[in-house]
Amino acid sequence: MTRELQFKRRPPASGQTGSVVVFLHGYGADGADLLGLADPLAPHMPDTAFIAPDAPEPCAGAPMGFQWFPIPWIDGSSDEEASEAALQAVKDVDAFISQMLAQEGVTPDKLIVFGFSQGAMLALRALPLRDVPVAGIVACSGRLLDPESFADTVLSKPPVLLMHGDQDEVVPPGHFNEAGQALEAAGFETFGHVMEGTGHGIAPDGLSVALSFMMAKLGIEMPEG
Repeated sequence: MTRELQFKRRPPASGQTGSVVVFLHGYGADGADLLGLADPLAPHMPDTAFIAPDAPEPCAGAPMGFQWFPIPWIDGSSDEEASEAALQAVKDVDAFISQMLAQEGVTPDKLIVFGFSQGAMLALRALPLRDVPVAGIVACSGRLLDPESFADTVLSKPPVLLMHGDQDEVVPPGHFNEAGQALEAAGFETFGHVMEGTGHGIAPDGLSVALSFMMAKLGIEMPEG
């Protein structure tokens, strides 16, 4: 059983969808929080539709936002509740990706998932469980939910770009190295970028690296000059 996710969509600038970027927001935010990234990205990706679902649960720690799963040390939930909710969220995201592929009429190799914080954790968990790899995963300021058992569950290996601020006070930067090591050990094509002087956020240099990664994996040619 999966839950239907509400979402916002920014149509491709060209009017014709050739590829899709799905944003997965962080704890306490909503889809609109990341959809604003479409503004600087769209001129370079004119045939790309940008889609940002809201997480399915109201956020106990930020009542105006949403959560993919609770965080015990913030909201007082149990570890078991958080684990069960994360597993359900993985199923929700997987179903949503299938829905978007069908709705937009694109194949998995034309879809990127860009996750931030809790959304990055879900992207790294849900996408490798799909039979057919998507074009790529951008995981910013996140971590692997299950680094020890990760390799044993993998069904597909989309390329991954990990990004993290070296001053992140919410998700410690050490998770960047942990995730990278686990992904490489499992045979993933893995790229990394550390945003110097950046806390829990996406710096301009990180967005530029993410743009280059997405364009390369979607087969979008870089302009000359």
